[in-house]
Amino acid sequence: MCQSMSFSVVPRYLAPVLLAVLLGSSAAGGPGPGPGPAAAGPTFTNPLLPSGPDPWVVQKDGFYYVMVTTGNSLVIRKTAKMSELSQAPATRVWSPQPQHENTRNVWAPELHFLDGKWYIYYTAGPDGQNCCGGQRSWVLENASPDPTQGPWVEKARLASPGADFWSIDMTVFELRGKRYALWSGQEAGSDQQNIYISAMSNPWTLTGPRTLLSKPEFEWELNGTPKVNEGPEILQHKGKTFLIFSASHCSTDTYALGQLTLTGRDPLVASNWKKSPEPVFVNYAASFAYGPGHNSFFKSKDGSQDWIIYHANNNPREGCGNPRSPRMQQFTWNRDGSPNFGKPVATGKPLARPAGE
Repeated sequence: MCQSMSFSVVPRYLAPVLLAVLLGSSAAGGPGPGPGPAAAGPTFTNPLLPSGPDPWVVQKDGFYYVMVTTGNSLVIRKTAKMSELSQAPATRVWSPQPQHENTRNVWAPELHFLDGKWYIYYTAGPDGQNCCGGQRSWVLENASPDPTQGPWVEKARLASPGADFWSIDMTVFELRGKRYALWSGQEAGSDQQNIYISAMSNPWTLTGPRTLLSKPEFEWELNGTPKVNEGPEILQHKGKTFLIFSASHCSTDTYALGQLTLTGRDPLVASNWKKSPEPVFVNYAASFAYGPGHNSFFKSKDGSQDWIIYHANNNPREGCGNPRSPRMQQFTWNRDGSPNFGKPVATGKPLARPAGE
């Protein structure tokens, strides 16, 4: 599937203009004025930025680091307050080199702090490919305390030993002292996207075979072509582990979030995961939220609240491109310990800032 089709068809002479809009700056790596209005008083409004598919947030040492898909580079925004993301400087930390295997269609970056270093996992493919034909998962490494500073080193392309497979949307998580990778991939000869898992021996190496955890099967997962499960993200709460993923093709307004629940100890055993038969977060026209998905999670500044950040389109039939904007809202927990995301909150509606801001 082409996760960000409009990025891949932008002519090269327009790419700097598009990137400047996404960065809020005309200078590579330089801070610029925020592309959205400043948060005022005790409230904020969605969207957080006018554009920003596949939003990812990680917290460390009092700061939030945010990444979104730009299509042709990797950019980090650093802020002490998520409600003021539009004012955060945007720093371009990596750009691909021409004629490499990771030159085009740079999607879904995630920043993780592992074993004392920063790592960025991202999707990219080679020049000369169509929108998605050569997509693979890659990882960069940075030993600096601040990921917006210091050199980023190209570390590896991630694949199972002896295997080379199409993969996008890679994320990593830890459970009971072991580390795992999750991603969206395909079987040979098929363009259907499934969710896979593999163990990791270090932040840049997969070990053992990949295991298929989820494939499109329910009606709400089968909208559009090809059939899609993608954007896996782990959510852990009070000893329970949930895998939240995006389903149906991103070109549809019915792109939505689904949920797997880990019911056994070993996450590498497919039968230890139970899929919810209904989606857990869906489009809501009254809130101008079409195709909500590809999310991540974070805690409020004081640690008392749980928040989801996701992208959605303002209008129907806007598809997989630049109009997708990042939005955030607080969520709660059901009595059985599962997350309750509610409905997408309306754009422009004043919301209380995350606690502690």
